[in-house]
Amino acid sequence: MRFTYTEANLLPDDHEINQEYNEFLSKFGEEGNLIVFGVKDSTLFTPKNFQAWNALSTNLKKDPSVELTLSIGDLQKLEKNEEKEGFVMTPLVKDSVFTSEILNQLQYELFEKLPFYKGLVYSPDKTGVRTAVYLKKDIVNTPARKEFIEEVLIPQIKQFESETGIKVHTSGMPYIRTLNSQNIIDEIGLFIGAALLVTSVIFFFFFRSFRATFISMFTVIIGVMWSFGILGLLKYEITVLTALIPPLIIVIGIPNCIFLINKYQQEIKQHGNQAKSLQRVIAKVGNATLMTNVTTASGFATFILTNSQLLKEFGVVASICIIAIFLLCLFIIPIIYSYMRVPKYKHLKHLNKGWINSFVDWMENMVRKNRIAIYIVSISLLCLSIIGIFNIKISGSIIEDMPKNTDFFKDIRFFEKEYEGIMPLEILVDTKRKKGVMKLATLKRMDELQEYIEEIPEFSKPLSIVDLVKFSKQAYYNGNPEYYQLPNSQERTFILSYAKSSASNTNLLTSYVDSTGQYARITAFMKDTKTERFDRIEEDLKAEAAKIFPEDRYNVTFTGKALVFQKGTKYLVNNLILSLSLAILLIALFMAWMFRSFRMILVSLLPNLLPLLVTAGLMGFIGVPIKPSTILVFSIAFGISVDDTIHFLAKYRQELIANDWKIKKSVYAALRETGVSMFYTSIVLFFGFSVFTISSFGGTVALGALVSVTLVFAMLANLLLLPSLLLSLEKSIANKETFKKPSLRILPDNMDDEDNISEENPTKSNKN
Repeated sequence: MRFTYTEANLLPDDHEINQEYNEFLSKFGEEGNLIVFGVKDSTLFTPKNFQAWNALSTNLKKDPSVELTLSIGDLQKLEKNEEKEGFVMTPLVKDSVFTSEILNQLQYELFEKLPFYKGLVYSPDKTGVRTAVYLKKDIVNTPARKEFIEEVLIPQIKQFESETGIKVHTSGMPYIRTLNSQNIIDEIGLFIGAALLVTSVIFFFFFRSFRATFISMFTVIIGVMWSFGILGLLKYEITVLTALIPPLIIVIGIPNCIFLINKYQQEIKQHGNQAKSLQRVIAKVGNATLMTNVTTASGFATFILTNSQLLKEFGVVASICIIAIFLLCLFIIPIIYSYMRVPKYKHLKHLNKGWINSFVDWMENMVRKNRIAIYIVSISLLCLSIIGIFNIKISGSIIEDMPKNTDFFKDIRFFEKEYEGIMPLEILVDTKRKKGVMKLATLKRMDELQEYIEEIPEFSKPLSIVDLVKFSKQAYYNGNPEYYQLPNSQERTFILSYAKSSASNTNLLTSYVDSTGQYARITAFMKDTKTERFDRIEEDLKAEAAKIFPEDRYNVTFTGKALVFQKGTKYLVNNLILSLSLAILLIALFMAWMFRSFRMILVSLLPNLLPLLVTAGLMGFIGVPIKPSTILVFSIAFGISVDDTIHFLAKYRQELIANDWKIKKSVYAALRETGVSMFYTSIVLFFGFSVFTISSFGGTVALGALVSVTLVFAMLANLLLLPSLLLSLEKSIANKETFKKPSLRILPDNMDDEDNISEENPTKSNKN
């Protein structure tokens, strides 16, 4: 098994946005290699604390994983060198021994005379400073990144904090990704343990049998091990999505165990013949359970048809694991029971529980006498849901699902507040000619766009080659900060020639112009922004860029992590509609194959579509946005909720054949027999998915809560609305023509001749 070290890319490789991003990376390399740590403490500029701050940066710079650091101790000033007709870089900090006077002078010079470093090294309000650590680009997506952060960066920062008592805030994409990934890994064990505990307690509460509980737990634990094995075998990495599969297998596997064990115990209670009971479990419940698992797997498998690699991997592993857990349950449970004694009366007492019988009586009474009320409630819920659906928002925030109670999330908010943003947005300017970037006209256009960006409250001060040219003019005029601006046409010849020679001597901004001088890069960091606002900003920025840069002379491309993630979320929403439509189509085809009746397809789909609409409406009312995590809710819930429909309709068809096509009798008989198992499984699924609400990831919490709610609605719809529809439409949907050729072999109740079991010798049959 391997854990992922790369970011989740929700877009397909050949998507236009991805191609633009990859083109940007080919010109300038990996953008997500920056780690920042900052302080907001006036005592930093005291000799002891400043020495420690300087030492921290110096020690990190020595590590082989670090390309360069940008701390106060590393800062350079541009100074004019008239002899060489260029600028030389001289260190801002020249002393190794610091006094209060030296530090006061340093603080004044940095904050008042070097606007180039504003927003880069010191905060716009001049109350805090930070250090930038640029990792080597080739280790950003490897385990070496994790080793550096956990074994070098964090211990050294903690040592600085203990020496000085100053709180350090750390952020940057490599740091966030490392700690976020560790949270995912930590939660896998938590989910599996919690899912096993919750499902085993509920299972025991229903069956009151240690034996049945242990058999079920043994079966699903093997399923969990298989799921990890399948991930490893397919060489897929464990991501935030694939991490959900092992606990999902527990939650989905336990209902299989419930249906099989419940049927076995009902058969034993009826006639006491173990061999006949096991044969009927496999022949009757096995068929229906196969169909339910195939439909559940289909709900997950629809993700395979999307172009997102992340969703494809999730769909492949989840669908394989669901079929695997079905086979494990079907093989292991009957085999183990065949070696055990016949259950005693105490093991079957749960079948006669008063409260379960009361629940079944209530359902039957509702279907018999209150069908109109059921329809009114269903239609009312549908209308409310449609209103709620129109209020659903889409969220493309990278950090929204991150654990809010962790230190690294609080640090993200710190940098957003102090430095006005942390998510990188990149603008690639193609001048369409070599060395076109250093033309004064191009620089002025870039500066105009940067000024426009700076006025947008969600953005930090942008950074580009323009800032180095402004710094050059300031240096040319002996460091006077009033001259921190672009040169005019008279000054351009000598200042730009100075700037060109100095740009090659500094590693600070060489990554902002490519080697040919044709492409320039403007980097801005933005705050976590809602999708609607982001779309508006993007639209305005593109319109402004089109005005500033004529299309015949320039190509301007907007890219960067923030934009790619936003577009990825929108792409996923479109894929949600595709995958859900495919799931509905596939399940409709299964129903058509089972029942050979178009009307039965409509009747069976209605009780399963209503809960999805109710959940979508609920999301709109309570403000849960559509995002990568909540998108999964609908396909998962639909695939699972349709299981109850199949169990009910399979039993209904058996009862129709057994009761000579007496519809009312068949509906009530099916309701009474399947109602208990459906109630049990829905409760297990409800609490099983509720386990995900203990996650520290907002998206996982929303996923667990929404699927749980959907499955409760689905249970009620299948136990109340489905039988009501069958009874109301009895003449048009249930007749011998509809069911004359069942596609699944259903064994009749008088199986004695078919079982090859000798009733004269029950001892022998039990041994068999």
